[in-house]
Amino acid sequence: MHIPVLKKQVLEYLNPKPNENFIDCTANGGGHTKAILEKGANVLAIELDRDIYKELSSLNLDRVIAVNDSYINLKKIAEENNFGSVSGILFDLGMSSWQLENSGRGFTFQKDEPLDMRYDLDGDLTAEQVVNSWSESELIEILEKYGEERFAKKIVKNIIKSRPIKTTFDLVKAIGGKHGKIHPATRTFQALRIAVNKELSSLEKVLPETLEVLAPGGRLVVISFHSLEDRIVKNFFKNSKTSFDILTKKPITGLLEEIKKNPRARSAKLRAGIKI
Repeated sequence: MHIPVLKKQVLEYLNPKPNENFIDCTANGGGHTKAILEKGANVLAIELDRDIYKELSSLNLDRVIAVNDSYINLKKIAEENNFGSVSGILFDLGMSSWQLENSGRGFTFQKDEPLDMRYDLDGDLTAEQVVNSWSESELIEILEKYGEERFAKKIVKNIIKSRPIKTTFDLVKAIGGKHGKIHPATRTFQALRIAVNKELSSLEKVLPETLEVLAPGGRLVVISFHSLEDRIVKNFFKNSKTSFDILTKKPITGLLEEIKKNPRARSAKLRAGIKI
């Protein structure tokens, strides 16, 4: 069952009212969408993963337009669906618990699965292709940049020695290292996922589009799950002070009670602003 992260805080900062229009750019299982609907608003729900989109569509929710596409096409999607006067836009970034637990695409190092890691199954790049065909310098760069992995050089040498790598367990074995507080494969898996799905560049591209889509007084809420995403969001708001009244001086995080029920909330950070 999908549990939307920071639901109470999302509703507080989006402040949805009856008949207003909102865009959920990462609809997933529809948790945040349903919460917005309960306030009487309308939702344009965008979901890239076609398997999750099928589940979302099957819910047949009233006052929802569901679209199987990437949020990178935000402005185009809104225009094509005649979805104007937008009072709020929500991004709940990163992978979903469904993708981790049920997709079979190799998002987790805890299951032996093919090294895919694509959100969009029509995408042309897989994690298997990255680990087996990218050069040593390219792999070191993404591990250092996207995984903030201080042992990147050592790990990449091990990866190259272990080629061909087909599954998640093959990759975990190649990475090696001792189990500490953080699993030694954590940062490598994060880096590969970000590279395969172009997550950071997509976020950098879409944030300025929110200014074109939001109505004056419209609200932007972004939930990120690691420092790289949060830095992009923070800098966007900082550089858009003439366009946004920033509502969160510091990122909003989950309360202990929520974290106990939903571990994903542990690393969630919410930032929000109102379009001037």
